[in-house]
Amino acid sequence: MIEALRSDEIVNKVGGRFKLCALIQRRLRQLAIESARPLVDREGRTDLEIVVEEIMQDKIAPRWIDATDMSDKSGPGWPLTTQ
Repeated sequence: MIEALRSDEIVNKVGGRFKLCALIQRRLRQLAIESARPLVDREGRTDLEIVVEEIMQDKIAPRWIDATDMSDKSGPGWPLTTQ
């Protein structure tokens, strides 16, 4: 599963290495600290493997929120979008 991180497919899927790293970190925090439910079957996999699988199956994706848009209550940045 971690082999997927070596390919450019996952990087291109989210729009770059920085966005991929930030997306993985945010989702790992949700799984480990906030006790969020995985969107794929755990099947004995680590949280990192779960996150990579969620990205590869298009279960999660980054969504940019404009910092100048005051109508969005979640604030600037890009929260996860679950699909």
